[in-house]
Amino acid sequence: MASFFSDFGLMWYLEELNKKEFMKFKELLQQEILQLGLKHISWTEVKKASREDLANLLLKHYEEKKAWDMTFKIFQKMNRQDLMERAGREIADVVDFFSLVLTDSGHSKLYQVHLKKKLTHDYARKFNIKDQDSLKQKFTQDDCDHFENLLISKATGKKPHMVFLQGVAGIGKSLMLTKLMLAWSEGMVFQNKFSYIFYFCCQDVKKMKRASLAELISKEWPNASAPIEEILSQPEKLLFVIDNLEVMECDMSEWESELCDDCMEKQPVNILMSSLLRRKMLPESSFLVSATPETFEKIEDRIECTNVKMMAGFNESSIKVYFYSLFQDRNRTQEIFSLVRENEQLFSVCQVPVLCWMVATCLKKEIEKGRDPVSICRRITSLYTTYIFNLFIPHSAQYPSKKSQDQLQGLCSLAAEGMWTDTFVFAEEALRRNGIMDSDISTLLDVRILEKSKESEKSYIFLHPSIQEVCAAIFHLLKSHVDHPSQDVKSIEALIFTFLKKVKIQWIFFGSFIFGLLHESEQKKLEAFFGHQLSQEIKRQLYQCLETISGNKELQEQIDGMKLFYCLFEMDDEAFLPQVMNCMEQIKFVAKDYSDVIVAAHCLQHCSTLKKLSLSTQNILSEGQEHSYTEKLLICWHHVCSVLTSSKDIHVLQVKDTNFNERAFLVLYSHLKYPSCILKVLEVNNVTLLCDNRLLFELIQNQRLQLLNLSLTFLSHNDVKLLCDVLNQAECNIEKLM
Repeated sequence: MASFFSDFGLMWYLEELNKKEFMKFKELLQQEILQLGLKHISWTEVKKASREDLANLLLKHYEEKKAWDMTFKIFQKMNRQDLMERAGREIADVVDFFSLVLTDSGHSKLYQVHLKKKLTHDYARKFNIKDQDSLKQKFTQDDCDHFENLLISKATGKKPHMVFLQGVAGIGKSLMLTKLMLAWSEGMVFQNKFSYIFYFCCQDVKKMKRASLAELISKEWPNASAPIEEILSQPEKLLFVIDNLEVMECDMSEWESELCDDCMEKQPVNILMSSLLRRKMLPESSFLVSATPETFEKIEDRIECTNVKMMAGFNESSIKVYFYSLFQDRNRTQEIFSLVRENEQLFSVCQVPVLCWMVATCLKKEIEKGRDPVSICRRITSLYTTYIFNLFIPHSAQYPSKKSQDQLQGLCSLAAEGMWTDTFVFAEEALRRNGIMDSDISTLLDVRILEKSKESEKSYIFLHPSIQEVCAAIFHLLKSHVDHPSQDVKSIEALIFTFLKKVKIQWIFFGSFIFGLLHESEQKKLEAFFGHQLSQEIKRQLYQCLETISGNKELQEQIDGMKLFYCLFEMDDEAFLPQVMNCMEQIKFVAKDYSDVIVAAHCLQHCSTLKKLSLSTQNILSEGQEHSYTEKLLICWHHVCSVLTSSKDIHVLQVKDTNFNERAFLVLYSHLKYPSCILKVLEVNNVTLLCDNRLLFELIQNQRLQLLNLSLTFLSHNDVKLLCDVLNQAECNIEKLM
């Protein structure tokens, strides 16, 4: 029974009580202490204690059995028979749990039982799931097939699995991994494949600074003496689940000699993680790794994956259902949903469940205030700022109080410090350093801009990393970096270059929010909320940054075109956009979805000075015709390709890692065949044409083309013959073929 308390805690049971029941529990507890003549805990301590604090007080002052006996009696007095029965079942399970050690496969079975208990208790709290039964649901065969399919290798041969699960923050990666491990602990999946599944959360691992693999495993074991030698004796029977890899900030660039193959040797945790993922340590084991797409993109060339899976989040019907559940008027709901659906950037945001809630509730509040939702949906910056400012202005008021202004300013200061130090979980000390008083915390939790972190005690996170990013951007428009309490916070110029060069892959929206906040409507919002006119110096500094880029070819080579496009798109300044684009001589970008193509088209159709363009559209332009946006996509692709004819000096085109369907390639082909297109270098690398390759080879007959690079692009025997025929024609002037 004691181990049940120490492993799973009394707090979980106290969290099952509502506010009124919890107060009643405290009153009955005081009576019980007095009746039994036990060591006294002051009523003041008990009265102000949270559920977690009260659990700790009981375990601190009384032995665990006594604490449990008192709790049991109080539940009986409160008629909470359900909690008493559940506790009885748990205690019985604990007895079974330890009896397993005596069997041949004892350690593995013991660990499975432990993992199941951990998942159904701790993780219910971690994911804000009030009832553990939602994690104890019966898995269907479809669920189990889905989990098993995650570890089916695309690669040939019997390589150990290294599967990457990609998805933006908040999309549900951790919850899915939790359910997969729970299914294994219940004997539903991987039973003959893995003896152990160990879960490493990178937020916890990073805090350790230095560790050995044996230490990480021991932390997951139900008691102090993990049988490390037995566990490691069959590495092929181990699955390591590594969650939130982006937190580690490891780029896998260490020399082979720096890596470690000794599971018992302490290493800096980033070296340990690289040693595992680069197969230096336990190469026979399997791995399931979750990360953001940006993290995977950064390291994919340095690790050998057997598969990559994408987490898509809410689909269109799920988003629509959510909106219908929030609004009463069905016609009004359809109108609001259509408004969101027409804005591809906003629709992408809604694929993340918590952000879908944010968007829907924000629009609902604005409609209730009699405001037009169309202007809020102009850009995502506008929706985020509207949502945040509404949190700090009472429903009946027009302006915020001085206290609310100070609270948001402190929050923005905290967010900026976090962005520059790659911190997303904040201790109370960090809040105080940035001007957030202890008395403010409950307000920030109530409005749900902050949440309690489930990773460590008395620490806090923003509702979503993108909300932290917009708050950090607001700080940089309100104050200079020299006014920040942390020296890690740099100037706005440093911010823009860091963002555009993708130095910090965790920065998804940060730079584009800065530009978005420069829009006239956003400036008015900021001035109205904080009660003073903002300095125009910020705008001048940003213009200088862009002027620096325009006059520096080497710098342009380092700039990520997609980041630049999103900055200009969020800024939404029709006069400024062509000024910037007409200073660019070389641009490289990777479009990963329909939204990216829209934003790239918005910017590139205003460019006439380009000399070199490098692009990838991955699979976007290879999809079938069934999508509702297919025609719009082709129009946007036409605008992207228009830069090949509007830029009179464009000499180099690189198309990489792209699959074209016939219609998409015809759009590109028509622009390259245009008389004003004077291309000299054409690089078509790792490109698949879902049409006749003759069109590609026709382009080679362009008399101006001097260099053709077809590396990594598959050519059949007939394609090679056709290519040779074209190269031998008199009008072909290719001097170099790769």
